[in-house]
Amino acid sequence: MTTGAGVLKPDTCKTDFGLSLPWSPLLSEPSPVLAPVAPASMGIAAISTVVEWYDFTLYIYFVTVLARVFYGGGTGSVGVALAGFAVAYVMRPLGAVVLGVFGDRHGRRRAMMVSMAVMTVAMAATACLPTRAMAGPLAGWLLLALRCVMAFAVGGEYTGVVAYLVEGAPPARRGLIASLASAASEVGALLAAAVSALVVWSFPPAALDSWGWRVPFAIGAALAGAIWIGRSHMAESPEFLDREAHGGLDANPLAHALGAERVSVLRGFSISSMGSMCYYVGITYVPAFLVASGAMREGAALWLSTLAALMVIAVTPVAGALSDRFGRRPMMIGIALVGAALPALLFPVMAHDGALAALGGAVVLAMIGGSWSAVAASATAEQFSGGARLSGLALGVTSATAVFGGLSPWVAHWLIDATHAAWAPGMMIVVVAACVLPVLLTMPETAPRKIGN
Repeated sequence: MTTGAGVLKPDTCKTDFGLSLPWSPLLSEPSPVLAPVAPASMGIAAISTVVEWYDFTLYIYFVTVLARVFYGGGTGSVGVALAGFAVAYVMRPLGAVVLGVFGDRHGRRRAMMVSMAVMTVAMAATACLPTRAMAGPLAGWLLLALRCVMAFAVGGEYTGVVAYLVEGAPPARRGLIASLASAASEVGALLAAAVSALVVWSFPPAALDSWGWRVPFAIGAALAGAIWIGRSHMAESPEFLDREAHGGLDANPLAHALGAERVSVLRGFSISSMGSMCYYVGITYVPAFLVASGAMREGAALWLSTLAALMVIAVTPVAGALSDRFGRRPMMIGIALVGAALPALLFPVMAHDGALAALGGAVVLAMIGGSWSAVAASATAEQFSGGARLSGLALGVTSATAVFGGLSPWVAHWLIDATHAAWAPGMMIVVVAACVLPVLLTMPETAPRKIGN
């Protein structure tokens, strides 16, 4: 049997007990008797996504402060800062492809070590940047350059972690264990919201704009460095090691993903587009929306986001476990139906009906986004064979995140300015959910318990 890149693969593979078993091209498990990864390594992998989402969520939550510090304040500065966030996301799929190919050829652990090292340096450098008052317009360009470096590293981070967890988990618990990466991401989002709110509350405006804004980025750099040290002690994915031992590594995993697994790439793109829209519009954009609409001050909006992040953390493992029990496909169809029905109604309520209504709307949006991300973590990784899993995720999942994640906060901000309609951000979620539903209806089930693995 040959791969899309022409590399010979065995039709069977040997287990640790000398049995010959068929090679499965989907949900690749070349040796079903492979022992799961040790809990310590799984824990380090799962919690490491805290750093990725801490940094990128921090930028959104802190965008009004950064707009003053680096772009001079004024009515257009927030839009400029959000546009920079979107531009930096162009680097995310590039980093995902580079690190994805590296991880498919040289190991998941090595790819994750590289991405975390780059993230550590980028956050430390951000904390040391000169402000606009010190360097003029150059300060904004330097911030953008470091956002691009960070996006490159983040591109291969989440997909590498999810692939590692799926490959190292017992098959019947893939959904739950892969969802831990999403839960940890929300811990990062929670930490970003809490740190942002605490910094804004603790520093007088002059001190905040002068040097207080550096504190959250310095905390992120220290956290990233600590996780890099932890990753140095992780075990490699047993599935990768098995493929390596039996000649199952693909010489060109990117070509294989684009050829034999292109349908899986398109499915991954669709699933990730919904997740990105729910997260970046339905969760992280909410504080800026509430401040811009006059519903809340900066500090109160950030504390509300902290409560919403707690809800995401609570719902994520529940949704992941339910997807193991009932399947990925029915779970995602149900969540997409809710996403097509509610968000356009919730944003006007949050803007005009008081603090309690804002809290309730934010919590519901957080539940939608958290549930989707929990199920999507395993569902997207299970679309691909192990030999091209990271490359396939890079092409599908990360490219969708670049389009729908990086651009969506800026588009939401622009739509409100252009239409003066509070429902506009919610309608963005509704439209994407409606477009993704047909893909879900035709997608095969991948949960091992539901397909008999």
